[in-house]
Amino acid sequence: METDSYRHKGMRRALIKILQEKGIRDPRVLAAIEAVPRHYFFEKAFLEQAYQDKAFPIGEGQTISQPYTVAFQTELLNLKPTDKVLEIGTGSGYQCSVLLQLTPHVYTIEYNRALYEKALLFFKKYGLKPHMFHGDGSEGLPTYAPYDKIIVTAGAPGVPKSLVRQLSVGGSLVIPVGNEKSQKMMRITQVEQNEFTKEAFSNFKFVPLLGKSGWEREM
Repeated sequence: METDSYRHKGMRRALIKILQEKGIRDPRVLAAIEAVPRHYFFEKAFLEQAYQDKAFPIGEGQTISQPYTVAFQTELLNLKPTDKVLEIGTGSGYQCSVLLQLTPHVYTIEYNRALYEKALLFFKKYGLKPHMFHGDGSEGLPTYAPYDKIIVTAGAPGVPKSLVRQLSVGGSLVIPVGNEKSQKMMRITQVEQNEFTKEAFSNFKFVPLLGKSGWEREM
């Protein structure tokens, strides 16, 4: 079990100040980021990188997201403690760990088998209990739908209709959409049955969303 020392907590407080300077305002999101020891997701040799506001490779061609990106997407979700949320792309488990600070009802799905197994071990080690699955996240997780919130942590070529269909009325989907070099963060909200609003935010760069409704056929 890793330790979370006074030094680590101090580094997280410094990171929170950076996120505030970049425009993150929701105190619940900031508290969630501060509560999760990001260095748990890094080898000890990379401690200094753990609290930099940068993405970092985790193997299998994937990355642990930049803290600002995690905070930005989480803030757009506007999570309530009773919300059921679906995360597409478990990756390292960092974003999922932040979500669990805000609601216990987290479902997460990972496309890559090696990353799925690694994250599963991580959650067990630290006593975290998301509902975790291995499979094609671009198709969502229809068995447990509808969801109040859906977050996609990989860049999609378009908004998968399968994910939109799994939203509850009043629910929102936060997803980066674009080409393989740059994506625009989108928030799609189902305001009434089959009636949606669409909002566009800043540009980001994510690893590609793989699967039937992702980039798999083009790659």
